[in-house]
Amino acid sequence: MTVQSLLEQRLQEGLDPILLKVINESPNHNVPEGSESHFHVLIVSEKFSKLNLIKRHQMVHQLIAKELKKIHAFSQKTLTPEEFERQGGVLPSSPPCANKPKKQ
Repeated sequence: MTVQSLLEQRLQEGLDPILLKVINESPNHNVPEGSESHFHVLIVSEKFSKLNLIKRHQMVHQLIAKELKKIHAFSQKTLTPEEFERQGGVLPSSPPCANKPKKQ
């Protein structure tokens, strides 16, 4: 199983999200082709209601603790359905990698 599919499975099972996007951003970085080292996730779940940001992130990290050992960079956006709707239903882009070689 790929790291991405494991992340998707664990987060789906543990958070029963309304929306889950797991994006492998490794191709945007200076890593070998096919790498699974940089991930950005958006999770919209009712389970985040009444939890502050730190508690939400701790919940996510606990669910994917094994996978995090294999990942170099992990960013997450954790929202309730109401918060997601208020921000316009958009996943913000990650900034470009400073170390990615320029294509010629």
